[in-house]
This record gives sequence, C-alpha cells and structure tokens, in this order.
Amino acid sequence: MRPDGTVEYTCSSAAEPSTVRALHPDGTDRVLVAPPGDRAPGSVPVADLWVDGPGGRVHSLVARPTGVAGPAPAVFALHGGPHSADEDRFNAGRAAWVDAGFVVVEVNYRGSTGYGSGWRDAIEGRPGLTELQDVAAVFDRCVADGLVDPRRCVVEGWSWGGYLALLAVGTQPQRWAAALAGVPVADYLTAYADEMEQLRAFDRALFGGSPAERPDAYRDASPLTYVGQVRAPVLVLAGENDPRCPIQQVDNYLDALAARGDVPYEVSRFDAGHGSLVVEETLRHVATEIDFARRATG
Repeated sequence: MRPDGTVEYTCSSAAEPSTVRALHPDGTDRVLVAPPGDRAPGSVPVADLWVDGPGGRVHSLVARPTGVAGPAPAVFALHGGPHSADEDRFNAGRAAWVDAGFVVVEVNYRGSTGYGSGWRDAIEGRPGLTELQDVAAVFDRCVADGLVDPRRCVVEGWSWGGYLALLAVGTQPQRWAAALAGVPVADYLTAYADEMEQLRAFDRALFGGSPAERPDAYRDASPLTYVGQVRAPVLVLAGENDPRCPIQQVDNYLDALAARGDVPYEVSRFDAGHGSLVVEETLRHVATEIDFARRATG
C-alpha cells in the first residue's frame, strides 16, 4: 500500500494473463505496469468440478476449447509438489493444450494445499496410489458427464506430476491413451539412493520411514513395479543433471520398457536439472508433449 492509500496488486485468471494494477482511494482501478509490445493472448475460463472421491470431495478445474462439442480428447494435467495446487490463474501451458484442441483437467488430489491440513497430509504412508484414486474418480465423472472421450485421455505432469503419470499408466492401464512424464520419479528405490539428502528426509516423512524400514511401501509406490502392466505409449522428458529425480532411475524405467519391446516410448533428454529456465527449452518441451499426445490420440 502506498502512503496515499493506493493499493498495488497483480491479478490474473485462467482466461486473462497477469497484470499489475493500482486501486486508488477514489475507487479507480488502473493498469499500473504494461509490458512493451503486444499484450499476450488470453485463453478460456476454467470451470470448477467437485467430485465425490474415496477420501472426500475432490476439486478440479476444467478448461474446454471454444467450439468443441461432445466428448473430446483430454489431458489430465497433474501438478507437482505434491504439496501444491492448481488455481484459477493464467497458465501458458494450459492455454497451449487448449489451443491444441484438448480439454484440460487439473485435479487437486489429496496431498494438495489449500483444502486443509487433513487433505494435505492424507497421502502420508501411501503416496502415489492415494492421489490416483482421486484422479480416477474425476476421470470417471468427466466420462459420465460427456466432457472427455475415454479412449483419448492422456495423463501428464512434471516432477511429482510426472511421477503420478508414470504410476497411473501402470496401475490404471485401461484409462489412459498415453503418459507424458517430465522429470519424474520412475524407480523409487534408486531415486531414494541417488537423490539429495533433503529429499530423502522428505521421503522418510512421507512414507513413514526409509526404504530399509518400509520396503513394501516404496515398492508399491514405484512406477517401475508396474512397468509390465503398461499398455499405452510413454513419453519421458528428463534432465541429465537432475538432483531431485536423478537420471539413473529414469534410465532403469526406460530400460525395463525397452526390454518388453511391445510398448512404444520416446525420451527427450536435456542438458539441465529439474526442468529448464531457458525459454526456448520450455517451448520445445511443450511442443514435444503436444505432438506426442496428438499422435497417441489420433
């Protein structure tokens, strides 16, 4: 707040890119800072969707391309964290998927923030599979409501979202036309051995112990455990120098897919860590994902 009472703030929605505005004491509300050049294009609004899940009501956001009628191809974009949340604010990645003709479904599964500590902590002791129960409930509701084509739904995410995408395509093979996983945990036991100590401490708190203390829990939560059940094409995007989701455990998963020989997969490796801060690299990642999803869904 300024000394004269003016409040400066930023705002955005799913349909409108972020702006910096000033609300003056006389009630006038103006754009305070506008970047040079043309204003970034907007997108479509999101609709709230609440679904009864096994652990309570699950909140999701649904963005539907303009002019698309009837069940459509969809991407279930799962956020990372897991302690994070998708919100009604502008997201260029969501907008790109909508422009490509996909319904975008973002699920604030158990483990998400903003819905109380009980919801956030509900994945402790059984991470991964717990979140996917909520994703499955939302998937079934979207199919029942005629929002999505059940034969053309892909599951996508980065970091924890990428981990959930790989876990989903192995534990729910009947639901997904493809899995797109950016910088994921793919082999949890190897990931724990190779990751930074701060993340080991996080995993011990999440699982209730180390792999030596709770081997079955880690095995049950690992996408590698279910690689034999994968039926849909898989895309993995991985950083060569990722300290959070190290490359060796990703390679272990890809090697297991290759050994099967009957599941198509592609991998995009980039010379960075847990994602990239280079804009051109990010654009390539988005284009790679959308191209893969289009081919997988026809």
